[in-house]
Amino acid sequence: MYSKLKFSKDRKILSKLPQVPGVYLFWQGERIIYVGKAVNLRNRVSSYVAKGLSSKTLAMVNGANAISFIKVGSELDSLLLEAWLIKRFQPHYNFAAKDDKNPLYIKITKEEFPRITTARKIEENEQSISFYGPFPSSSSVKGVLKSLRRIFPYAEHKPGKRVCIYSHLGLCNPCPSLIAFQKDEKLRHELKERYLENIRLIRLVLERKTDRVEKMLLKRMEGLSKNQQFEEAKLVRDRLLELSYVTQKPIPVSEFLKNPNLLKDIRNEEMKALVKLLGSYISLDKLERIECFDVAHLAGLSPTASMVTFIQAEAEKRLYRRFKINQKLSKSDVDSLAEVARRRLIHLKDWGVPDLAIVDGGKPQVAVFGKYFESYKIPVVGIAKRFETLVIPVKKLGAKSFKEVRVPEGPALRLVTRIRDEAHRFSRKYHHILVKKQLIPSAR
Repeated sequence: MYSKLKFSKDRKILSKLPQVPGVYLFWQGERIIYVGKAVNLRNRVSSYVAKGLSSKTLAMVNGANAISFIKVGSELDSLLLEAWLIKRFQPHYNFAAKDDKNPLYIKITKEEFPRITTARKIEENEQSISFYGPFPSSSSVKGVLKSLRRIFPYAEHKPGKRVCIYSHLGLCNPCPSLIAFQKDEKLRHELKERYLENIRLIRLVLERKTDRVEKMLLKRMEGLSKNQQFEEAKLVRDRLLELSYVTQKPIPVSEFLKNPNLLKDIRNEEMKALVKLLGSYISLDKLERIECFDVAHLAGLSPTASMVTFIQAEAEKRLYRRFKINQKLSKSDVDSLAEVARRRLIHLKDWGVPDLAIVDGGKPQVAVFGKYFESYKIPVVGIAKRFETLVIPVKKLGAKSFKEVRVPEGPALRLVTRIRDEAHRFSRKYHHILVKKQLIPSAR
């Protein structure tokens, strides 16, 4: 783990470092004097031989005679490993660089409903489940918590008389305020267990046990699916996808150096795979422009819809559109999508014509969208809530029916999920803006 290379300002020696995410350690003899993280180890360490270093950094570089590194799979993992190593070895320059300012920690409180907050120091009499850190910068801590909160919602507050605003945004769910004053004991117990489960999973991620979390979620998803609890299974699957995205391994830079057109080739492969998958059921003259539509609302509150556009498998954000739903049946995704379909077709000339439309939903959503798009010969498919299943309209004996096709692991699945997730993100973003305006008058 700590195999060391001689540290030198000779770039030929530094070129031996890999171009991957990881953690690097500066050594002075047998003592670690600094720990840092990097998205690209070679580039980051090479920056220490540049001119114009601060006096403290220069002193650290001049005092180092060796360097070691640990490769990791993601930026999140490098951040957590960096904090663990700093806590274990207490490197002098990690603290000297802070100008005597206390480092930042992630704190989980010891309460009925544990809160996750940050702290500058650990008090001796502090009653907490655990501390994680120290983290070199507040932005690092905020980045970790922001990523985790989207996957495993948690509270920063104690139970109050009203649910917090983050509850409406899905970031404090279930909210301790809702749980604490729940009169139905069975429901209270279920909500409390769900909240505590989120805390347990966050602790495992912070302890760099992500593989264990993924196995737990996968087992739960499969169990729910066998019991035909598909809505609940989808929620667990969404967590898995989010966690996989946060901890995904980036494409090595060396691969791009070997092939400067690598990303374009990857996108072409994704498009070809999707065309092949759909080609057995619908006619596609070409597939360059894909639009995806998603509806977001909270029990009918502030209903919105999004349209994201992908050109050659790449997001084209200048062509994104968002819709504020106007019709009265705003709780109905089908009626909302009907409105969106009508409004979209008005703009075929000025917005452009898609080669394929994807809706986030099943047979009813695909049927209502296809009803409007059919006369313009624009194919429509849906992404069902039952995992990554495409709902494709087909004609059988002259009548319309639907074929449900599970998208296999591979290029087509990567493209479909990337488009669907982007549509969902864009619709939720606008929905949150409208909810905030209703809840906070000053935000209007």
